[in-house]
Amino acid sequence: MLEEKILNDYKEAMKARDTLKSSVLSFLRADMINLAMAKKKKSLDDSEVISVIKKQIKQRQDAIEQFKIGNRLDMADKETKEMEILKTYLPPELSADEIKKIIEEVISTTGAKEMKDMGRVMKEATAQIAGRADGKLVSDLVKEILVDKKS
Repeated sequence: MLEEKILNDYKEAMKARDTLKSSVLSFLRADMINLAMAKKKKSLDDSEVISVIKKQIKQRQDAIEQFKIGNRLDMADKETKEMEILKTYLPPELSADEIKKIIEEVISTTGAKEMKDMGRVMKEATAQIAGRADGKLVSDLVKEILVDKKS
């Protein structure tokens, strides 16, 4: 389980005195514990852990943008390193071609033909892709494919 791996990596980082990694994993574990408590569970399943990781990555991306605007490149660099540590716990991302293939299959099974069907296609596609691709990329590809279908 992903939750156990994060705990073990946290312990290893503490033993190795890797302050950056132990700090990142400590915050991640705290968010995971908070979510588990909110859901009244003892532990989270991998999809819930992945959603917590993605939330933290998004926070880091926002912080990096703000630090770059504020010309604090040292802080932006630190946030980037933290984000890279978090990304190691995510499943490998799908390529654009793999995503397009999944979208094409969803479109053929749902019978989608135009932009008004985008909601159905997105719902099915995101369920199949489940954390292995950026939502915006999936949305853009669905739009592109549906527009091509209409032409």
